[in-house]
Amino acid sequence: MQHKTQLTLSFLLSQVLLLAFAEDLECIPGFQQKVFYIEQPSEFTEDQPVLNLVFDDCQGNNKLNFEVSNPDFKVESDGSLVAIKNVSEAGRALFVHARTEHAEDMAEILIVGANEKHSALKEIFKMEGNLGIPRQKRAILATPILIPENQRPPFPRSVGKVISSEGAEGAKFRLSGKGVDQEPKGIFRINEISGEVSVTRALDREAIANYELEVEVTDLSGKIIDGPVRLDVSVIDQNDNRPMFKEGPYVGHVMEGSPTGTTVMRMTAFDADDSSTDNALLRYNILKQTPTKPSPNMFYIDPEKGDIVTVVSPVLLDRETMETPKYELVIEAKDMGGLDVGLTGTATATILIDDKNDHPPEFTKKEFQATVKEGVTGVIVNLTVGDRDDPVTGAWRAVYTIINGNPGQSFEIHTNPQTNEGMLSVVKPLDYEISAFHTLLIKVENEDPLIPDIAYGPSSTATVQITVEDVNEGPVFHPNPMTVTKQENISIGSVVLTVNATDPDTLQHQTIRYSVYKDPAGWLEINPTNGTIGTTAVLDRESPYVHNNVYTALFLAIDSGNPPATGTGTLHITLEDVNDNMPSLYPTLAKVCDDAKDLRVVVLGASDKDLHPNTDPFKFELSKQSGPDKLWRINKLNNTHAQVILLQNLKKANYNIPISVTDSGKPPLTNTTELKLQVCSCKKSKMDCSATDALHIGMTLILLSLFSLFCL
Repeated sequence: MQHKTQLTLSFLLSQVLLLAFAEDLECIPGFQQKVFYIEQPSEFTEDQPVLNLVFDDCQGNNKLNFEVSNPDFKVESDGSLVAIKNVSEAGRALFVHARTEHAEDMAEILIVGANEKHSALKEIFKMEGNLGIPRQKRAILATPILIPENQRPPFPRSVGKVISSEGAEGAKFRLSGKGVDQEPKGIFRINEISGEVSVTRALDREAIANYELEVEVTDLSGKIIDGPVRLDVSVIDQNDNRPMFKEGPYVGHVMEGSPTGTTVMRMTAFDADDSSTDNALLRYNILKQTPTKPSPNMFYIDPEKGDIVTVVSPVLLDRETMETPKYELVIEAKDMGGLDVGLTGTATATILIDDKNDHPPEFTKKEFQATVKEGVTGVIVNLTVGDRDDPVTGAWRAVYTIINGNPGQSFEIHTNPQTNEGMLSVVKPLDYEISAFHTLLIKVENEDPLIPDIAYGPSSTATVQITVEDVNEGPVFHPNPMTVTKQENISIGSVVLTVNATDPDTLQHQTIRYSVYKDPAGWLEINPTNGTIGTTAVLDRESPYVHNNVYTALFLAIDSGNPPATGTGTLHITLEDVNDNMPSLYPTLAKVCDDAKDLRVVVLGASDKDLHPNTDPFKFELSKQSGPDKLWRINKLNNTHAQVILLQNLKKANYNIPISVTDSGKPPLTNTTELKLQVCSCKKSKMDCSATDALHIGMTLILLSLFSLFCL
């Protein structure tokens, strides 16, 4: 039936060509028929002819050789295509390549199903699309040209022929289109007389698979006589591209203990050949597995889809018993449906066996020992555990908890992130005199929960025995700091305070002596036996050693241990103010023009180092003025300031004005200060204060004083 169908299709095609162009009997090198349709049989039988191929190089077919794309078929010397063995599946197409010393060509055999047979016949009678036979009257026959890619030299080589029924004298063929006069230019050309079409170089189907050219017939002047007619050139694929894995690296994960058949990952390769042919029909295979234990076949790859799945039992997929949790598979992709003649490409798939928390952490021993000196903090012991799960995961990382023996929260435990050990620390200093021994109960768990079938056992708890060592502790002042309030200027030798220090080493009978540690101003002393602090100098609240009315000194209490231990006590003395500082006046120099209209000379201010109420309000007064006329007066502005005003313009001279200022202390303190007043000549905004009369008022006062003495 198959052979009969092939003959029918071939006969119809040949009759169509003969009826249309019976007058063209010139030999054209190549297959006399390039496309065949055969019906897919249930099986191609060994050595039974499938169809007959006719190849003619027009020069005797010397050294004729046939090659078939499917290695299960061959072409006999008489042109018969036969199967080498029984074949149930041959794909969708076969390609036969014929070559002699003078020509080569490619024939395509399309394998169709029974329901596709009528469609195949319709394809034959698509005259314009496939054979170039026009529906309207045309004189040009441009049958489709099939050219295998990657042909070998020599070039140019004939690939087809265009026929014209017009026999006009001087008629010429002209070819145009992509590949002729459009980029890529110069691939095809036509003999303008014979119509023979040739290719000038090897073609690459993966670059351009089809060319649509146009053929015209022109007269000697170049005028178009007929056409244009479309000429289709199809590049026949050869298996010249290996499968490639482009999406790497390929890394998959599967949880340990996963059921057989668990999908891990998918590997997909790409083949640049024609996807409708076996040249790009890929099949996958595992070439190598590393390591090969516990089974050399841990995984399987679906040959068509590329899915990698587990094929061992969940028991063997145990991460903790494996040589390594990482497997590397060398995956091969082969085209031609995996046949031996197919091209191959390889890639490596890395599969990681992920851990699940199926092993609880366990202490390496039931009891740990630690010794710590009293009064010391920090890590005292590292608790070690073992866990068979994957390090750096939550199934391995340990979490420690003190579950008993820590009522005072003196201990803490943290996980060392590098070693997974539990670092037990003292965070509150221990006291030997209170307790010399401590017992802690500690449990360990994982960050991640255990799987349902696993539970924490007795090995996940441990005891820590801690021994506290006695040390000679320094005496302690009570209270510390110590505070006292004293009035400044108390007499030397006054008692400030008697300090009290005790030795925490109650089991050791030791004596305590005292000494001064830091006394910035050198004002204090301490009795070494009873701790009484007294003054050795006057306390001064206004001293630079006093800050915010508080003087600070440090004292030592030293026990009689070997070596002796020392405790430090801080004393804060708050000093109360007394009126022991006279107020001061500022400024003490003023200038005024001799013709000034504004006789308000200067504003004076007063300050006092003491505290209120021993400071302002201040009282400002002028000393008694001599002479018949009063020259100035002073007006109080507020509690701290007053203004000196001239009563008349004065001659250019220097004047000393005695001014007294008194504070509000009890008893009050008064300070008299001379204000130097310079009366200057002022012209054109320039002030000249050079003294022409020496201390005018000062000399007058001296003369008056001498006169008074002589009158006595």
